[in-house]
Amino acid sequence: MSYSPEMVNCYIPLMKELGMSWNEIKETPRLELNGLLGALHEYSVLHSFDGYSESQVTEMAKNAPDVRQQWADYKEKRRKYVLKDKKPTVQSFSELM
Repeated sequence: MSYSPEMVNCYIPLMKELGMSWNEIKETPRLELNGLLGALHEYSVLHSFDGYSESQVTEMAKNAPDVRQQWADYKEKRRKYVLKDKKPTVQSFSELM
């Protein structure tokens, strides 16, 4: 059996992560499949460090230095999509004073 990068990089993530069937994949145009894969990658990076604090990531980076780059990618995506850490919002004018 030969190695097929298309199968590993395209079809398996679509079936596993998005729950697409083989028939759905065959019926979908290649451009849309690539768009779905791109969106899946963005989503996985955007939520890869949810629940971790800066100090926890620093501890993880001591044993695995590549975690620091993944953390930077995560923070960049959060800035890009404006999902900043939730700050308390002002509900009324009286709270401003």
